This record gives sequence, structure tokens and C-alpha cells, in this order.
Amino acid sequence: MSKETLEFQAETRQLLHLMVHSIYSNKDIFLRELISNASDALDKMRLESLTNKEIQVDTSDLHIEVEADKDKRTLTIRDNGIGMTHDEVVSLIGTIAKSGTAEVLRKLREASDAGASAELIGQFGVGFYSTFMVADKVTLVTRKAGESAGTSWESTGEGTYEIEALDEAPQGTSVTLHLKPEDREDQLFDYTAEWKIREIVKRYSDFIAWPIRMAGEDQPLNSMKALWARPRGEVTPEEYHEFYKHLSHDWTDPLETIHMKGEGTFEYEALLFVPSHAPFDMFTRDGKRGVQLYVKRVFIMDDCEALVPQYLRFVKGVVDAHDLSLNISREILQQDRQIQVVRRRLAKKVLSTLKDLKAADAEKYGTFWSEFGRAVKEGLIEDPDNREQLLDLTLLTSTAAESTSLREYVERMKDGQKDIYYMTGESRAMVEHSPHLEAFLAKGYEVLILTDPIDEVWVEQVAEYDGKTLQSAAKGKVDLGESEPPPSRRQTSRSCCRGSARSWRRTSRRSASRPG
Repeated sequence: MSKETLEFQAETRQLLHLMVHSIYSNKDIFLRELISNASDALDKMRLESLTNKEIQVDTSDLHIEVEADKDKRTLTIRDNGIGMTHDEVVSLIGTIAKSGTAEVLRKLREASDAGASAELIGQFGVGFYSTFMVADKVTLVTRKAGESAGTSWESTGEGTYEIEALDEAPQGTSVTLHLKPEDREDQLFDYTAEWKIREIVKRYSDFIAWPIRMAGEDQPLNSMKALWARPRGEVTPEEYHEFYKHLSHDWTDPLETIHMKGEGTFEYEALLFVPSHAPFDMFTRDGKRGVQLYVKRVFIMDDCEALVPQYLRFVKGVVDAHDLSLNISREILQQDRQIQVVRRRLAKKVLSTLKDLKAADAEKYGTFWSEFGRAVKEGLIEDPDNREQLLDLTLLTSTAAESTSLREYVERMKDGQKDIYYMTGESRAMVEHSPHLEAFLAKGYEVLILTDPIDEVWVEQVAEYDGKTLQSAAKGKVDLGESEPPPSRRQTSRSCCRGSARSWRRTSRRSASRPG
């Protein structure tokens, strides 16, 4: 097969342009991203060798190697992991096939500072492209384990890339960066310097489970200690944060870290993170959900949905179980009783952590709720066992406050008020202009203003809070010491909010087929 020149997908070209001309100051993370990708490839290689006895590969020395050539100004990161086929290279590197990509790119172009850019770039989970912050050209050579032919990929990060079939190539993947000139103002460090490579590996990749070596050296640059297996007191916040970034390919620190250990009939360790911002695909059908599953330090699968409820799909992390089979499938996991117990324990731990955060830092919790509150409210419908705790976590808007908890609402209730009043609608303005609201305001009653599409659904299923009935200000009998609102107005208010409820139900049904 001759060499082909192909065009990047339009969104990929835009992202590459932003990377090439990035104002992001911490360019060191390109090496973290490449090492993280190499680590994933080694995880998959080991799992394949354990579960597929027909594959003939040598797994006696799985490792990551870094080679720097100061004269040629090249930096190569190679692994002997699972590798890629020709089609996988085109699919994984030539295309960003994600819903919402265009919207994130728009925000990225409008970002006014490096911090905002970094946060948005991190939402893509495409750390490979960060190489173009430091390289004028990138060359990738790969061969899928068990196959004879390899593939070469090369690009300058502009509009096109070249791809070519190779008769021979080492198993795994090597990425060679042809670094930008050292005297450029935007290149703060020489990435061929061994001291700089060692510093980056130690800072960002020390916990990687595979040895990372300089070419020609046997001594690993990293300690290779699994963070989740270490006692909590021995892990620094910085180590937790870098591990989160390795897992999520996010470029920002997590909002909260949860390190726990389950003992008894089913032992496991878990290291979970609540991100500081919502992924752009959180409400899309193909958005990633779940955490990584390991069995006795052996990687089993990404995005294990069986371990995390759907409404906590934003939680990232690792669960390392001691007593599962290496061949366990997603279907079996859904039915496994021990996994269901772990799922319940993880959910309770996440919710209790959020409760503590809400009590300790209102501003930080407000950030969490603004990013993930809409997803958490799904739990009021899906998880009746934890409904009381979820109600305590819920923040809402009312006629008296931009943000209020139900507990705060109850504390402000007027003497003699028996119910918690609410109104649903497509917007705050629509609710505020409803004639049904006038009588409540005239009597000095506070009314919750619920405008999320999901609100109309959960309030139908949640009968009360703290012994107080949740009562629609536009439906049913409300005793305000005066006559009922006219039926025509009540019907008008009902119809104004049913559209948003139907919209949420359609979205919910589309994602209901997904397990977890």
C-alpha cells in the first residue's frame, strides 16, 4: 500500500490549530499524556495475553521507553503494548467523533485566558494532540499485537496527515516528536534534556504501574506504586491530582477525592474523584460513564457502568476488586450481587462526601451543583433508597433566594404553613409572570421556581420533605384563605411545564438502554 495523504476532520483541524498556537503555559503535560496513552496500551496488552490464549506475544518485559536526541531535536516515547491497526489509527487520531465537539471548540476559541483554555481542552480527552504545542512534526509507528504489518502516521498539525502501511514494525506504538526550535520564545524548556524528562515523569507519572525508562537504562524513572493500594496518609494531594488527570485526561484538579477500602466477604479498594467541571458529553447518549475496573492490579475495563449509578456518571476513578474473574463481562457484572453491593457502597460514600462538602464549603459546593446538579436530580427518580440524602443535597431557586436548600426553605416557612410550595415552568420569567404566583406572593409565601426539564418529573414522585408535603402552586387545592384560581389559568400553567417534562422523559428513555 502506498503512502496516503488524508485530511483531518474539520473539528480536528480546529483543535490542532488551537494546540499549535496554544497560549497554555504548562506545556510539560504533553509528556504526561503520551505516557498515559502508553500505559493504557500496556494495560490492554496484559489483559489480552491473559484472556486470549491464541495470541502469541512476549509480555515478559512490558515497559515504556523515552529516548531523546539532542542533535536531531527529537523525543520518542515508545511502548510494547497492544498497538493499533491502520483503521484504528485513522479513527483515533484523524477524527474526534464526539457529540458536542463543535460547541466546546466555540468556547475554546472564545476563552480569554490560558486557564480557561486548559479546562476546555481537557474536556476532549485527546491528549495526543497536545504534542503539537512543542513539536513542528509528529511521527507515529505502530503494530497491533498478533498482526504482522504495521502503520506509519505523520503530520505537522496543519490540515492533513500522511499514513502508510509498513511490512515490518515493532509491536506496540512509538511517537516521535520533532521539537520546535529551542530559541523560540514560546519554548520555555529543552525537552531533550534528561533532567527535564526525569522531572516531568516524577511529577506527573510516578504512579504509572509500568516501568518508564530512559533508552539504554534499566533503572525505572517512576516508583510504580498503585495509589489506591497505598494508605491514605501516605499519598499527597498532588499525587491524587496527577492520578486523576491520568485517568480522566482532564487538565484541571478534581473538586473532591474519595479514597476507600472495602473489607469482609468481598474486598476491594476504590479511589474516586468528583471533577471540578462537567464533561461536555455528560448529557449525550454516547458520553462515557463509569469508572475503571481492576482485579488484583490487572486492568479489566474502562467505563464500568455497573459500579456507579447513572446519576453519578460524572464520577471518575478506579475500583480494584480482589475476587473477580479476569474474564468477567459487562453483562455478568450487571447481575453480580457483590458488584451491586459495591455499587451501593460507592454511591453512599460519594453522597456522604458531598454532604460534608456542602456543610464545610458553601461556595465550593455551589460550584459542584452548578456543574452536576441536573444529573444528581435524576437520582431523586432512579434511587429511592438514597432519596432523603439526595433531597438534602439539592439546591433550588425560589422567589426569596437565587439558591436555597430544602432545609433552608423549611426554616423560613411562615407560622402555620404546612406545605412546601413550588411552580414549574420553562423559565424563571414564565413562572414569575404566572397569575398563580400572585396570591402566594401577596400572602408572603416563598415558592420554589423549578425550570429544569427534570423538575416536573421528580416533584411528581417526591411526596414530601421533612414531613412537609410538596405542593404545586398551580395544581390541586391550596388553602390561602381565598378562592381557588380559575380552572382555565390552572390548566394553562400545567401545559406550560409539561413540554419540558416530556423533553426530559424522551432523553431519559434514550439513555435508559445503557446499563448502570
